[in-house]
Amino acid sequence: MEHKGTKTIETERLLLRVFRLDDIEAAFKNWTSDSRVTEFLRWPTHTDISMTERIIKEWIQESDNPDFYQWAIVLKEINEPIGTISVVGKNESLNILHIGYCIGSKWWNRGITSEALSAILPYLFEEVGVNRIESQHDPNNPYSGSVMKKCGLTYEGTLRQADFNNKGIVDACVYSILKSEWKYR
Repeated sequence: MEHKGTKTIETERLLLRVFRLDDIEAAFKNWTSDSRVTEFLRWPTHTDISMTERIIKEWIQESDNPDFYQWAIVLKEINEPIGTISVVGKNESLNILHIGYCIGSKWWNRGITSEALSAILPYLFEEVGVNRIESQHDPNNPYSGSVMKKCGLTYEGTLRQADFNNKGIVDACVYSILKSEWKYR
């Protein structure tokens, strides 16, 4: 892989970009304080804006690193970030990236997360040189799996008690797409 960092990517409805300090309030309002969003995630619901501020400042600091990929999902119609999509794991020797995402519940079921994931795939395959992109979800959160399927990822199976989230130790439904599959979709 040739890491190139969080490049700005634009779609019809979205701007995917690095986080900025002026995103803190919107992030807290739109998703980090939303317990419906964090139900199946590994980090707790933010009860105070200072929690969101600390994380976004870390992301901003890391954004200079070429192997750091953390996009703010900005909905153009309101010009605010409503979620995030990022690389949450890497295997350099196998050219694998693991993707995670979340958006505020107010924007669920509108195809926004699928649009964001579909937008980063060409960049990661063509420019970064990834061979495999994977993601996973708790079986009790099938909507996350719907995003993966919609973007061409293949369900590979469910790993029993192989992950954790705010519910505790959980199973993990694993999906992936290979560069060779993506090229010929």
